[in-house]
Amino acid sequence: MSFTKIGVVGSGIMGGGVAEAAAGTGAQVVVLSRSVASADAVVVAIDQSLAKQVDKGTRDVQEAAVLRQRVRATTDLADLADSELIIETVVEDLAVKMELFRALDAVVSSSAIIATCTSTLPVIDLAMQVSFPERVCGVHFFNPVHAMTLVEVVRPLTASDATMAAVTDFVLACNKEPVEVKDQAGFIVNALLFPYLNNAVRLLEKDVATKEGIDAAMKGGCGFPMGPFALLDLVGLDTSLAILDALYTEYADSNYAPVPLLRRMVSAGQLGRKSGAGFYQYGK
Repeated sequence: MSFTKIGVVGSGIMGGGVAEAAAGTGAQVVVLSRSVASADAVVVAIDQSLAKQVDKGTRDVQEAAVLRQRVRATTDLADLADSELIIETVVEDLAVKMELFRALDAVVSSSAIIATCTSTLPVIDLAMQVSFPERVCGVHFFNPVHAMTLVEVVRPLTASDATMAAVTDFVLACNKEPVEVKDQAGFIVNALLFPYLNNAVRLLEKDVATKEGIDAAMKGGCGFPMGPFALLDLVGLDTSLAILDALYTEYADSNYAPVPLLRRMVSAGQLGRKSGAGFYQYGK
């Protein structure tokens, strides 16, 4: 099954990246945003992303122009009514996502598939908000979408084989590598990654080494492209804290219990690159 009309809910970095990837499959894409300003911003972000790819030689000018014409932004939920696939990329807050799924249920066709880009939250809780839970699954893209090849395709208990097959085919059409996973907190990547990041903060809090030393050790000793503190700043300390809280709620494992230092930094507004300061300082 190929989709010709795709809706993306959320106009942040992830929403723009998913919209760009979806347009690359040949589909017409509508991005739903909360405001005119953010709708305009996501279009600008896609333009900038495509321009960078043209500059790097990964896309030619004509291809980028055709792809861009397939994407438009809106603030009206009703504009998603004829979408065959909808991918939500809104904030990692279960209550917010559940409310959105109920709103989508009132607008879209029962033949549509609704996929969530959640990185940690239970997909089954979202599936039960709509009248066709068999057509809900997870499709966890990684940031930046244009550069990261992996997509975790998450199967909740209610998802049909047809839904999983259609979304897997979509991911392949995006030139990504789909990996099917069970619906449990963290899926594969975050369930393995965040204990590592959390324990790096624990080492820092215990003065085992400096943040620079720990980052250098993991790059030089394990061949990682960046150390844990640089990665935490990139992901966002608030996002990382939310993921760890969700993992701890599900598993009650001490490896997932956020280190106090991380929580204090979030309280102080030191969120990483997005705020200009986290474990490292960044120019605004």
